[in-house]
Amino acid sequence: LPAQMDVMQARWGTHGDHPIIVLVPHSVREVFDLTVRAFNLAEIYRTPVILLLDEILAHVNEKVHIPDQSELKIVNRTLAATQPEKYLPYEHVESDIPPFISFGEGYRFHVTGLCHDQTGFPTNYSVEIDRQLQRLNRKLDRYKDHIVEVEEFMMDDADVGVFAYGSVARSARRAVVLAREKGIKAGLLRPLVMWPFPEKQVAAMGEKVKKIVVAEMNLGQIAHEVEWATRRRDILRVNRIDGEPIHPNQILDVIQ
Repeated sequence: LPAQMDVMQARWGTHGDHPIIVLVPHSVREVFDLTVRAFNLAEIYRTPVILLLDEILAHVNEKVHIPDQSELKIVNRTLAATQPEKYLPYEHVESDIPPFISFGEGYRFHVTGLCHDQTGFPTNYSVEIDRQLQRLNRKLDRYKDHIVEVEEFMMDDADVGVFAYGSVARSARRAVVLAREKGIKAGLLRPLVMWPFPEKQVAAMGEKVKKIVVAEMNLGQIAHEVEWATRRRDILRVNRIDGEPIHPNQILDVIQ
């Protein structure tokens, strides 16, 4: 998917008011690493996970060292311990993450995109519908600190904070280096997880720096999220929608 255009579609392009996890790699190696993490997150939290690449990254050729499987953290789902006839696939449990079971292991349960009860079958019972949707939203919000992941580059003493993701983050990183060479204290905050949005980390950046620059290949979709998280309306934007990549000098010009 062209991630720079579809960040909102990934989050909101669904029927039903529920959250989702979206990962945004910026390198070929990170595509591998975040693919592994995507499966782990899906197993832990029982939720769809989107690995959102952009077209530029899809055409990048880079050497990748594939680690040995023993070096990888692999998470397997928590399996239900109940008998098949007593199994509730969407049971209300204290953790908000009901135990799961793998298909083909003797358990029969219904899967639907409609609002359903604890058995998985559709329901029109408003109390149960509300209860399930509240659980889905509460689940990711409750574990947000374990899901969200960002990378900071030269942010310790930054006066100008750049927020960028995907392939644009590569240009932004170079722009920060060029700015430093000119004596400008710039830094980069890059999300590896776009949704849930890293509002806590973005808010901290907003309290620390004098100016914030958001670079993305659209007309400013995530810039709105940065404004919301920082409660600031002086966000500077670097946008491009002509199909060409954002060059580091474009970001550097705004930093200057």
